[in-house]
Amino acid sequence: MPNPRTGDHPDQYQPPNAQNRVELSRSDLPLHCPQPGAALWASHPRVFIPIEDAPDGRMLCPYCSTEYVLKD
Repeated sequence: MPNPRTGDHPDQYQPPNAQNRVELSRSDLPLHCPQPGAALWASHPRVFIPIEDAPDGRMLCPYCSTEYVLKD
């Protein structure tokens, strides 16, 4: 879980949706967005994304539109 005091040190955390495309492997599953390290104060609610069920191995976050790509 992200640190709830990220607002005290915004320079130490990535803003949400800092990357528009994220590649991951099966060892990174289960996938959720936002990813660890995102600033809690500027994040959307955590949502689990069933990328392993996607026929092409790609899915978008319904909140921030970050594209996730499953690479194996």
